[in-house]
Amino acid sequence: MLLPAVVLVLVYSYYPMFGAVIAFEKFSAFKGMFKSEWVGFANFEYIFKMPEFPVVIRNTLIIAIMKIIGNLTVPLVIALLLNEVMSNLVKRGIQTLIYLPHFLSWVILAGILKDVLSPSSGIVNQALSFFGIDPVFFLGDNHWFPFVLVGTDVWKEFGFNTIVYLAALTAINPALYEAALIDGASRWKQTLHVTLPGIAPIIILLATLSLGNVLNAGFDQIFNLYSSATYDSGDVMDTFIYRIGVVNAQYSISTALGLFKSAISFVLISTSYFLAYRLANYRIF
Repeated sequence: MLLPAVVLVLVYSYYPMFGAVIAFEKFSAFKGMFKSEWVGFANFEYIFKMPEFPVVIRNTLIIAIMKIIGNLTVPLVIALLLNEVMSNLVKRGIQTLIYLPHFLSWVILAGILKDVLSPSSGIVNQALSFFGIDPVFFLGDNHWFPFVLVGTDVWKEFGFNTIVYLAALTAINPALYEAALIDGASRWKQTLHVTLPGIAPIIILLATLSLGNVLNAGFDQIFNLYSSATYDSGDVMDTFIYRIGVVNAQYSISTALGLFKSAISFVLISTSYFLAYRLANYRIF
């Protein structure tokens, strides 16, 4: 029964790892992977000297960290607010509405966002012009573009994490709320001293596991929204690797970049699982 799954993992996850050798070669498609000239760490020295490399690292860290913070705090606040809604019909209706964007691809959402945020005909800029504010080129301005990325990513994904928090809220013993009410605690005090401590392990778990995504700023979203005008603020590791490897056909350089990112991600993921185990008693088996 396990054989088909094992074969798929070996073919699609482990076999491609042999391609990492290209990072240490001056790869030629005509000579192949095993006959290309070996250059050692020359490709890594080259990428570390590229003027774009520090900018890409900076953009990746800034965008990824902002997304992590937003995707932890916004769902928590929404879950706490929904927990106070007494009507199950209203609560389930809101849950469904905020969860729907999670199922839409960034290809579809990018088309919608380009129309909504258009400086000439977008509804957002039309609303700004109504208040006498000049149109803003959200997808072409290096100042606004990172905030657009973070805001739209949080809008798309916060419904999923909200459900996770709501599930954690159901595990809190109702007797604790009754005891707090008898002691004269207000709804805010109950939230502060009963609700938040009750879901603290889940908050810690999601926060620590998110450390592994520090270098994953979201290729699908950025690739469908950015342009050459926003490279200075929106170009991240994944899009940079794509342009070098696929567009410019510099396979050795792009493989070296990918291997560098994978090595750092491996350390971050290992650290996040270790912290999740120590702080929230999380196990992957």
